[in-house]
Amino acid sequence: MNNIGIVNPLAELYADAITSDEDLLLQKINDHTTVNHVKWHMLSGKVQGQFLSFISAMVQPRYILEIGTFTGYGALCLAKGLKNEGELHTIELRESDAQTAQTFFNESNQKNKIHLHIGDATQIIPQLPFFWDLEFIDADKTGYIDYYELIVPKLSGKGVIVVDNVLFHGQVLENPIKGKNAKAIDAFNRHIAQDNRTEQVLLPFRDGLLLIKKKK
Repeated sequence: MNNIGIVNPLAELYADAITSDEDLLLQKINDHTTVNHVKWHMLSGKVQGQFLSFISAMVQPRYILEIGTFTGYGALCLAKGLKNEGELHTIELRESDAQTAQTFFNESNQKNKIHLHIGDATQIIPQLPFFWDLEFIDADKTGYIDYYELIVPKLSGKGVIVVDNVLFHGQVLENPIKGKNAKAIDAFNRHIAQDNRTEQVLLPFRDGLLLIKKKK
């Protein structure tokens, strides 16, 4: 079952055809990343990007945290729902990807609301003095539990956490689970399922998205 597709490829193509088109800047990032980045498949892409934009528009966040900027596509999707006085803080460990993302952020009309941090998220997050209305985790899989535990105490009352790759190419369905990242994702998913502070829903969409919020 290694690297199996969770969603029928024809269904993914159909979803892409029906989903609203990217704006010109997102298309530019998509094209640039696909052509120039060896890990182009890590890009959120059109359908997931629209999903992130929809979630942001519904939450109407003042403060957004993204862990894992990559080339900036997801951040710009998330920023579409920001309040006028809002801020998006995005963290990227790889300096080359951060520089690429910043180039695209500079072309956005949201550029003054987007703050890019380069370095270790576990060191940066405690320095940010905000309660987060929306968070997107899409970084190194072995760090997911640590990121989650740093975020939950700073989650606002209406806050939503979105976590990517929670099916990890279907590898979490294997028995036994093999590979460091797949094991880390399975441990993270089970950690969330047992956390009585929050409630969650796992969506078998793309590579799996987990939505989490505090219990009332």
